[in-house]
Amino acid sequence: MTPEERIAALGLTLPEVVPPLAAYTPAVRTGDLVYTSGQVPMVEGKLVGSGRVGADLTAEEAAGHARICALNAIAALKSQVGDLAKVVRIVKVVVFVASAPDFTGQPGVGNGASELLRDVFGDAGVHARSAVGVAALPLGASVEVELIAEVS
Repeated sequence: MTPEERIAALGLTLPEVVPPLAAYTPAVRTGDLVYTSGQVPMVEGKLVGSGRVGADLTAEEAAGHARICALNAIAALKSQVGDLAKVVRIVKVVVFVASAPDFTGQPGVGNGASELLRDVFGDAGVHARSAVGVAALPLGASVEVELIAEVS
């Protein structure tokens, strides 16, 4: 199956690339690497996940938001390569989690993104990752995800 077929099999639709919220571009290709900008949980132009994890929402809710972020990152990646079958490997993922001061479950939140990338790209979707707690994110988002992909 192609990555696009796997996305469909998961019952998902690849969204349009989320327009930049400031002075940046959603993704940049340099050589065989594509770097995406941070993606927040936007669906059809609206933020669907806000608040601080451990205070305003659960880790499970935030993991769902991370999944949306990863799908938006895949859309940004596709905008640079045209065909997701050109993805050789997801190299690195960074997950930022708006966290209550005592929340320490950022890795579990990040799994929402990581598991989707694995499900879409198979072994090529297994990656290195950082999951970091932060005080606040753009627009009050609960999660932000960026990735680096090797492409052919």
